[in-house]
Amino acid sequence: MGKGDMKTKRGKTHRGTFGKSRPRKNQNIATKKEQSQATK
Repeated sequence: MGKGDMKTKRGKTHRGTFGKSRPRKNQNIATKKEQSQATK
């Protein structure tokens, strides 16, 4: 359950990977807002 455990959040941050326990920031929300403003 330490930095070597890839199924925990600490292990994901240590290696710099993403998954279920460490999802990426959702960037689609910002792009949808920009698209709706551009169409108006």
